[in-house]
Amino acid sequence: MAKRKLHAYVLSLVFLSFLALLPTTIPTMADPAERQAYYGETHVHTKLSFDAFIFGNRNGPDEAYRFAKGEKIFHPAGFEMKLRVPLDFQAVTDHAMYLGMVPAMFDTTTAVSKHPVATGLREAETPSARRLAFASMMPYLGQIVEDDLLDMDIVRSAWQEIIAAADRHNDPGQFTAFTGYEYTSSQNNFENLHRNVVFADGAPDEPFSRLISMNPENLWRWMDSLREQGMDSISIPHNSNGSDGFMFSNQTYDGQPITQSYTDLRMRNEPIVEVTQVKGTSETHPLLSPRDEFAAFEIMPYQIATWNASSLNGSYVREAYLRGLALQRAGAGNPYKFGLIGASDTHVGAGAFDENNYWSKIGIVDASGKLRGSVALTWVERLRNQISRLVSNYYVSGMPTVANTGLPPANPAPRYNHQQWSTWGASGLAGVWAEENTRTSIFAALRRKETFATSGPRMRVRFFGGYGFGDDIFSQADMVTKAYARGVPMGGDLASRGAQSPEFLVWVTRDPASNALQRAQIVKGWIDADGNTQEAVFDVACAGGAAVNAETQRCPENNAAVDVATCATQADTGADELRAVWRDPTYVAGESAAYYARALENPTCRWSSWDALRAGSSPNPTLPATIQERVWSSPIWLEN
Repeated sequence: MAKRKLHAYVLSLVFLSFLALLPTTIPTMADPAERQAYYGETHVHTKLSFDAFIFGNRNGPDEAYRFAKGEKIFHPAGFEMKLRVPLDFQAVTDHAMYLGMVPAMFDTTTAVSKHPVATGLREAETPSARRLAFASMMPYLGQIVEDDLLDMDIVRSAWQEIIAAADRHNDPGQFTAFTGYEYTSSQNNFENLHRNVVFADGAPDEPFSRLISMNPENLWRWMDSLREQGMDSISIPHNSNGSDGFMFSNQTYDGQPITQSYTDLRMRNEPIVEVTQVKGTSETHPLLSPRDEFAAFEIMPYQIATWNASSLNGSYVREAYLRGLALQRAGAGNPYKFGLIGASDTHVGAGAFDENNYWSKIGIVDASGKLRGSVALTWVERLRNQISRLVSNYYVSGMPTVANTGLPPANPAPRYNHQQWSTWGASGLAGVWAEENTRTSIFAALRRKETFATSGPRMRVRFFGGYGFGDDIFSQADMVTKAYARGVPMGGDLASRGAQSPEFLVWVTRDPASNALQRAQIVKGWIDADGNTQEAVFDVACAGGAAVNAETQRCPENNAAVDVATCATQADTGADELRAVWRDPTYVAGESAAYYARALENPTCRWSSWDALRAGSSPNPTLPATIQERVWSSPIWLEN
């Protein structure tokens, strides 16, 4: 008996010792229904970016994070910048190439400050001189001259500064700060293949830049190698609208056919794409989507930093969704099965998301309405502009790599500046559905593509695809739980059930500080039985509870209007929320498709009209006077 008691005692000690090795709390699977909407920004440049510093920015990563958390910081022109509402998360993403180099060139104690390029940068005092100074760096950035400027010790030191700032400002549960950077690639010269790389937690000793390789596939392979070392990251393409068709090409970077291995490599590393930002919206184009009357939204039609028109095919995400379906049908997999976010691409450390409080992007050169083309110039200013342009043309005419940079074409409205940033806008924000405000939770949402993009306002959208939602689901207290149980959220794959048509649940809520909602829509892209790509836009919920016209699939007009002289708005109807369960009237069994939700506000004044109103100037007639702010969900893919 005594032996048995001793045995039991020893076993108890062993068991208690085993329990001591276990975590103090047993992890449980989080309930998806508990996910909340968090808003953030994954594209911010500080003084560590070569171009931002040249154009006057002296805000560093710490200032950028302070701004995101609700503090005021200062624009290069001297005025305050402050958010209406703090962000939930942010990544500082300075250019990896020449990271931290230009601040070092301005520090006269460094060896690099003695270089002629550095001297020219320090002596540039006017906007035109800054553009010329910027141009002087292009041969180095393009690696077409022997590089006697780059100092990798400076780059690595700046990179450590970025990592340290993210760690300092990361506050789990309150604010999430990610480490990141921009990989600024191109196909040849100015075709935009830029990506932001955001790390889940932890980062390498130095970033992978275009100076190592301009081929994004090599970036992805580098990211794979880091993942094997326990450092996960994602790459987020932006400004596909300026890629001249290369961002969503039907070929690889080297012109080879797309294969399943290419698809797997890309999708491991690029689950989401930036669909809207200050340099325009990349959803679609009126010439690509002629039956979508809302397609002409904040279009920036040029290649980046040039006046060269960007080719449409391969440059917009809606067409990319169709190309992906076609490639999948051909057996190459779908390399374009990505979700959507928005961002700002600010170069002053602070995104301008509100039309009525807009400070553009670059710094000194676009700091006022006159500089960005929204406020009329005096005759003296027009004369000074003409002289400046003649001088600029003379000095850059012998530099073929930058001959198109910053030089405006003939001005259709000569009383106004006509710069490329006249086409820019106050956009945008990334929205994620996550369990909590932590690196782990928000990064997981980005990776699984449960994300949405807004053009600036904090609209919120939920989007599910599934079967058996029922028209009464919105009246049920456990609506979200049932939506997850009976379907998949945005970013997910929905398995086809043959003849049974899928259902889609859309729920959009307004930003209380912005205008009321006008309509909620579902955009569908698919491959028909003959192998042709098709697209259609369906209104699914209308302000005021109005019925959708069965023939046109559109809401009735609600007489929404804007008085540009005062920026006052009016409309017969406007909604705080829009929701619907929708069944696809064009559904055909066996056809693969991609669906995403889009919702529009009633119109408001665009930033250019606000600029003119405050200056007592008439609006520039060549610029849009109003805007319909909007939100986009990530798609749901119907798989056969």
